[in-house]
Parts: sequence; C-alpha cells; structure tokens
Amino acid sequence: MTGGSQWAAAYQKAKALVSQMTLEEKVNVTGGVDLRTGCSGSIYPNKRLNFPGMCVSDAGNGLRNTDFVNAYPAGIHVGTSWNKDLTRRRGAAMGGEFRRKGVNVLLGPMVGPAWRVVRGGRNWEGFSADPYLSGSLVAQTIQGVQSQGVQTSLKHYIANEQEMNRNPSGEVEAVSSNVDDKTMHEVYLWPFQDGVRAGTGNIMCSYQRINNSYGCANSKTLNGLLKTELGFQGFVMSDWGAQHAGVATALAGMDMVMPSGDGFWGDHLVKAVKNGSVPESRVTDMATRILTTWYQFGQDAIFDKPGIGMPLDVRQPHETIEGRDHNDRPVLLDGAIEGHVLVKNTKNTLPLKCPRMLSLFGYSARSADSLSPGPGDLLINLWRFGLTSVSIGDVLSSQLGGQQAKYPNIAVNGTIMGGGGSGAGTPAVFVAPYDAISMRAAQDDTAIFHDFGMPEPAVVPSTDTCIVFGNAWASEGYDRPSLYDNFTDSLVKTVADQCNKTVVVLHNAGPRIVESFVDHPNVTAIIFAHLPGRDSGTSLVKLLYGEAGFSGKLSYTVARKESDYGHLLSPDEPAGKFQKFPQSNFTEGVYLDYKYFEMHNITPRYEFGFGLSYTTFSLANLVIQRVNGGNSGEWAQGAIIPGGQADLFDNIATVTVDVSNTGNMAGAEVPQFTRAQGVADEWRVLAWETVLNLKDDDGADPTSTDFVLPL
Repeated sequence: MTGGSQWAAAYQKAKALVSQMTLEEKVNVTGGVDLRTGCSGSIYPNKRLNFPGMCVSDAGNGLRNTDFVNAYPAGIHVGTSWNKDLTRRRGAAMGGEFRRKGVNVLLGPMVGPAWRVVRGGRNWEGFSADPYLSGSLVAQTIQGVQSQGVQTSLKHYIANEQEMNRNPSGEVEAVSSNVDDKTMHEVYLWPFQDGVRAGTGNIMCSYQRINNSYGCANSKTLNGLLKTELGFQGFVMSDWGAQHAGVATALAGMDMVMPSGDGFWGDHLVKAVKNGSVPESRVTDMATRILTTWYQFGQDAIFDKPGIGMPLDVRQPHETIEGRDHNDRPVLLDGAIEGHVLVKNTKNTLPLKCPRMLSLFGYSARSADSLSPGPGDLLINLWRFGLTSVSIGDVLSSQLGGQQAKYPNIAVNGTIMGGGGSGAGTPAVFVAPYDAISMRAAQDDTAIFHDFGMPEPAVVPSTDTCIVFGNAWASEGYDRPSLYDNFTDSLVKTVADQCNKTVVVLHNAGPRIVESFVDHPNVTAIIFAHLPGRDSGTSLVKLLYGEAGFSGKLSYTVARKESDYGHLLSPDEPAGKFQKFPQSNFTEGVYLDYKYFEMHNITPRYEFGFGLSYTTFSLANLVIQRVNGGNSGEWAQGAIIPGGQADLFDNIATVTVDVSNTGNMAGAEVPQFTRAQGVADEWRVLAWETVLNLKDDDGADPTSTDFVLPL
C-alpha cells in the first residue's frame, strides 16, 4: 500500500496507529469477532489505543435485520432506471441509515455476479448485464454511500457467476470460473475498476475458485489485478466462510476474514509470523489498509459506538435507534417509479382514466401474510432473509440441499419488494400494489373486484380493465429453476380470455420470458415491475394513472425462449472427470447478453435498452467532437492511480444530441450511445444520459444532452 494522493492523510494516521500495536493487536484487526450484536460481522475494539472496533452489515439494497430502516429499490431496479443522479442519491440515503445505525461498512454494492448465467440467483442484487452500465451505476452508488462516512464493500470479486457449487461441500470443491485475460478485463474487472476509481473502501473476495484457485487465495486477482494494476488502496475482506487456508490467503492479498479469524488466522496467524511463514510486514499492511479506510471516511470521529442500532434480536427489548430520514422519501419513491419498464401498451390501455371497475388477480398483488421478525423460526428466519412471500413448503424444500431440494420459481405468498438471502430488505413499512390501488379506487369511486387465490378466476363482464399480478422469484443460495412459470402464464391467459383489456404486472428478479401470452390480443399492457422496495404499490399507482411516466429501459435482454440464451442460460454442473472439481469454462468470452444475441443473429423479444413511454421523443443534430489532449493511442502509459493507469480515463470525444418531446405528455428519455465496428464484441454501450423533457402547451425547445466518452 502506498497511500496515494487521495488517501495520503488517512494512510499516515493509520501508519502511526499501527506502529503502536503489538503483533497480536494487529492480527485482532484482521479477523471478525462475535460481539453479540445484529451486525453481520464485527472487528474487536482496542481500548488501549482508543479504537472502538467496527460493525459491518448487509446489504447493498438497504440495511437489514434491524428495525426502523427502509427497503430501497434493488440493484436490478436501479439498473433499469439508467439514472445516475438518482443512483447517487439512493446511495447517500442508504449510507445515512447505515451511519445512524452505527454500521461502518455497507456490504455492497454488487457487480459480481455480472449476469453471465441468466438464471443466476443473485443477479437481481446487481445492476445490469452490461459492464459499462454496471460500472457507471456502481461508481455513483459508492460515491453516494461514502459521502455519509460509511464504507462500501464492493462484491463479489471476481467472476462469481453462479450459486450452484459456489461453496465446497464434502469432497466436492467449489466451482472454478475459468476466464481468459481479455474477458476478465473487458467484462468482469471493468465495473470493479470503476468502483476502485470511485474510492470504494473495501472489496469482498468471492466463494468460488478462479482459474482453479479460491477467490480469497488468488494472488493473481488480488495482488496482481486489484492491488497492483488497479492501484487499490483499501482492504480485501472475505465473504462469510470463504477462507480455506491461512498462510495462502495472507500472502495472496486478503486483509480481513469474516465472520471470525479463529479458523485460520487469529493465533494461527501469529504463529505463522513467528515461524517465518508470513512476514510481519504483510500483517502490518493488512492492519494499515483496514485502518486507513477507517480514517479515510472520518469514522474515528463519527463511529464511537459501532452497532448501536443493531440489536442482536429485535424481538427482545432494546434501545431503538431511528435509521430513516424523512427527507429521503422522494429518493425511495422516485427510485421505485423509474425502475418500472413498460414493454407493451395497446388499445390505449394505459394510463388508466378513472375506470368504473377494476378486477385484480394474482398472488403477487397483496402483501405477504407476515412481515415480522417473529415469533419463531423454522430452519431459517423468514423475515431476516426476505422469505416471507415464499410459501413455507418451498422454504423447507429449498433447505434440504442436494438432489432432494426443490427451489421455488415464484413467491406465491405475496408480492416481492426484493429477492431472498443476505441482500434482502426488512423495511419498517411497505406498501403493496393492492393497498395503493384500493386507496386510489376509493378516491375515484372505482369499484374493485379481486381474486388472489383461484388459479382460474372468473371475470365480471362489466370490468373496464383487469390487472394480473405475478412475480419471478430469485434468492441467494440457488439459481432460478426457469425464466417463466406455467402457473402464472395460465392465470394470465385465463383472465385475458375473459377481459379485453388485461394488464400484466410482473415483479421480476431477472429476465422473464412472456411468449405464452405476449401476443394474446387481450393482453394489452405488460409491465416489468422488477423489485421496487418499500414504495412498490405507491409507485405503480402513479404510473398506472399517468401521474408519472414510464422512463425505465431494460438493462438486460429478454429472449423469446430459454434456448435462445444457449449455454449461458444455466449454471455449470459437476460433470465427468471433474465431478469433484466442478469447472465453468467461460468459452463465450465477452459475448454476453446483447453481444451473444448479436453474434448468433438471434432476435430477442425485448432488446437491451428497450422501454416504452406515454410520450414520444425525437433525437436530432448529433455532433461528435474530438477532445484534444487525451491519450487515444493503443496502450495506456500513465501512472497508476486508484482504478488503473491515469490515462485510461482520458476523455477523447464529446457527443451532443438534441432531445425533443414530440408527444402530449411530460416524460423522460434515456438516449443511449452505442459503438459498433462490425463484430459483436465491438458492440458496447459507451454513454447515456437521463433527460427530463417536460411538455408544455406551447411546445418545448429541444434539450441538448452531452455525452463524454472515456474510450
């Protein structure tokens, strides 16, 4: 570690503090400890040196496992907003909640998985299948969170693309992600590079193996790519239980182990230093990196009681700490609105215009039966891991493991605001679609019939519009069984056969195939509602009634059938001579998502970047102008700064385009600039901007939008 210009002051403070520590005290800083709080992990305090310790907690979509916090729109929802400013504001709001609750480190955001496996169980926690879009949004998130004095833990580093076999089990090792250098840099490293440049405090190494070395013991990726090539100044933290060796992880570049150092480090690391297996300078570097980051964000001044708002069990009496800020409500609502994507709208179905009667159907319209931390658990705390909308039978079946496990494709016990696992939300308040629609109907004297239980419901003939609610569930721990489900598809067709204006609302944790009903003449509108967080219902009503316009665009590709994704559809399973050493060969290289479709000349149902609006826009007067002074050569030559060589980030061109609202409603557009040079791997998103372009009675002047291209 060098400190660098941006980290120099914090580095000097950390060096001074670490110089006063014994070997044992330095080792204590590197390993997690159970301090009987609700923090996901803790670092032991050093009272002698006035270091209060640290609290680290999930997750990248909001603080969980505590009270008086919000559930923010999930990563996939942020990605489909394409809104950089809103993403930064969301980060700042989350960071404020973490700070007020005494949490030093937000365990997120996530750019790994990078959506290689389309059925990946944790894709929803990330932003997009495109590395540039993901990198841009993760940088905004990091800057927002860390503006509040809270560190981000950018994860999971690196090429962590499937839940299947992510951990070793019995005699079977974790899967190995086998990646070539070009693909590593252009796809998987790219968003981490943006995160390092944005100043992320730490990076979490992943469970699986990378080119057959475990992610937290891989010197090439940690010491080589991250700390040397990208000039990373923070520290590397293990995922929970991802350490499988002591000396190897220390020498490979891991700096902190979670949730406990007792397994391979702790006293073992002290012995390794004393017998010469690990240089004490390496342990000094670990502690210095951790404490430099602590100083970098002023945590010596604002975190005197780490974990103060994180009780061990919220069901027991405890001091209540309010995490929320009333001023963050617009961020929650705007974020929920902008991540919805309208992909079909015919027969002037939407926006609704004070209908006389609505009929609502589907298991995903209402809130779950329970949104509570107690009173008891089965094999897992449903509330803590975002599983209250999943049927108890499905939860129990998924916990069996092995061949006996059956994983749910939908959450039949209510609508979903996020996915399951350590990235789940535990909000103080949640508004389901049915709640919000009922309130609006009461204002308008609109009659409502609803049937949320029957698989083949009857529709009242006098209904103006029917709305069918379904979802596509995903969770940490397993990959999605498929990209559609027959139950929901049948429900949609049953309703559409009886109702000539049927709106389908899908809260989807990833791509959702809609071929079985998309061309039904009575399915007149389809909304990918994604994972909106606490304001799910409120945001949907504003969109349905035209109080807000659709501006979301898909951050992934939706195929016509599962086989269109080829081998990228599913995780790689143990096979042949590698039954005990599963291999995942990334032979597709950079050809993921839209590049894969371009390369194989496959027409998707909905392309990457697609999304309808209530209004129309025109683009004109495209101007591309070179910026003098930037390095446009084949190779970077600059000094290493956080993020890599400095001239990698030179701006070499600007693109200006006029955007005009040519419709009759206010709206926002997302102009996208994509470069193509005739082959699929040269198709890449280079820039975009979200343009708010209001329509007035006299006609609006065009809005000029600038794109700055870092090529």
